Amino acid sequence: MRYALGVEYDGGEFRGWQRLSPHGQPGEPTVQATLEDALSSVAAAPVEVICAGRTDAGVHAECQVVHFDSDAPRTPRSWSLGTTTRLPPSVCVRWCVPMADDFNARFSARARRYRYRILNRAVRPALGRQQLSWERLPLDAEAMHRAAQSLLGENDFNAFRTVHCQAPHAVRDLQKLSIVREGEQVRVDIQANAFLHHMVRNIVGSLLMVGRGEKPESWIAELLAGRDRTLAGPTAPADGLVFLGPLYPRKWGLPEEVSLPD
Repeated sequence: MRYALGVEYDGGEFRGWQRLSPHGQPGEPTVQATLEDALSSVAAAPVEVICAGRTDAGVHAECQVVHFDSDAPRTPRSWSLGTTTRLPPSVCVRWCVPMADDFNARFSARARRYRYRILNRAVRPALGRQQLSWERLPLDAEAMHRAAQSLLGENDFNAFRTVHCQAPHAVRDLQKLSIVREGEQVRVDIQANAFLHHMVRNIVGSLLMVGRGEKPESWIAELLAGRDRTLAGPTAPADGLVFLGPLYPRKWGLPEEVSLPD
């Protein structure tokens, strides 16, 4: 039987999503290894998962979606609650849905969404600091938003991916990108068909230079056209980044939060 899970986690104590050691072997803490160990305990047999999108060290997830196969006779409630009781406080399984055999958490997704939040004030955060980046200099969120619109559409994002990115090409379809100020916070929401390694944090790092007035709004379009990572801004910290989750066609019958609009 194939199942899909909605997984929420605080990435601060993990080295990222991807398992770094062989299945069943001890190693550095990752979300995948922690989740697989808990699922394997519930199933009383080894369980491996496939996720919608891997997250880096320190990056959080509101609703990561994974799928796994198991012959163990467990109800969706048993999978979600039983697994959560075996997970650390920083991870929980929000829901479990039985799926058709051809569902794939990665390849069936049509989009992925991230949110990056920046506390923009003179003093660093105390409350909520695990999910906030901090910028002490004033930011012009409207200028950042206008500059960001040049990134929309299908483009080559070589200027915004790490040199360690293993993707065979850098072309991605960036579907939505908005920057708004909410009091002392600046929120960046971004949606694409898929993302490159560090792509969101590299885009934010360059937009911050525009927001501080260090670069003109036109600079973002120039970076995109130039395809040169060495000319772009620094990678923004992981703290403020949350993977909101993927989006799937409604035919899969997944919860509303991960289903495409009608």
